[in-house]
Amino acid sequence: MCAEKIVIALGGNALQSGKGEATSDAQLKVVKKTCEHIAEISGRGYEIAVVHGNGPQVGRIVMASEAAKDVTPPMPFDVCGAMSQGYIGYHIQQCLKYALNKSNRNIPVVTVATQVIVDKRDPAFKNPTKPIGSFYTEEEAKALEEEKHYIMKEDAGRGWRRVVASPLPKRIVEIEAVKQLWDHSIVITCGGGGIPVIEKPDGHLEGVAAVIDKDYAAELLAEDMDADVLMILTEVEKVAINFNKPNQEALNNLSLADAAKYVEEGHFPPGSMLPKVAAAMKFVRRYPDKKAIITSLDKAVEALEGKTGTVITFN
Repeated sequence: MCAEKIVIALGGNALQSGKGEATSDAQLKVVKKTCEHIAEISGRGYEIAVVHGNGPQVGRIVMASEAAKDVTPPMPFDVCGAMSQGYIGYHIQQCLKYALNKSNRNIPVVTVATQVIVDKRDPAFKNPTKPIGSFYTEEEAKALEEEKHYIMKEDAGRGWRRVVASPLPKRIVEIEAVKQLWDHSIVITCGGGGIPVIEKPDGHLEGVAAVIDKDYAAELLAEDMDADVLMILTEVEKVAINFNKPNQEALNNLSLADAAKYVEEGHFPPGSMLPKVAAAMKFVRRYPDKKAIITSLDKAVEALEGKTGTVITFN
């Protein structure tokens, strides 16, 4: 019997502590703990691939590049996204290999610099919604809008952040390479949702200034790999309706119909839970006999055992 395939989407808390410094060393410490959980999932016999976000990291890379513009030319946004794929992937593959080796599991871990094709006519380019970079006060956000012409929006009660376009992923360019690597390694791919590119009529690929949501990219990867489970790991143990209200209700199970109803009622903020639920819905709509799970990193193994988390199914 073949092992179950799982595509794991790591949220920002799996890479960086909200209370810690935004340094490489601080991220590495968080990633070490994250990879212990991923190694435990692998140790249960699952075949896995890892997708991660890059919102804070790509935002800082862009800021650093712009701040040094008098010394060296700023890098284009898509190049900054590729840079974030490289250094986050490096941290994950280093820490995950160590965690696997500790349990005597000699499995190769590899990062694939991954391009993802988007549609240049995607309406997201006219309505940027993807938060990147650091959090700011409203006053700081207004100053950045005036000084740098950024588009700033309030992010789920946590502060103000810069937002960029977040087009839907259409095709993973390196998917055949990922398929070949799957049986022999753990692949870190579609980092930050993938480097967004548009395909020219002659087949040439051209990078664009955008950030693809990593949950949608993970869902597309799960479809391409015929995965059994799409697992989206975030800060909360379960999806909730009426979040942060006196009548907040955690959801153990969520059918496609109920999920659609809650989305319509506006229970899930666009910058945080909505793309996770929407990606889960897309996966179970495509595969009615499979499931998606949304839970916290530290509850991932328990969620796979059916003990916690929110399980999204077709019915």
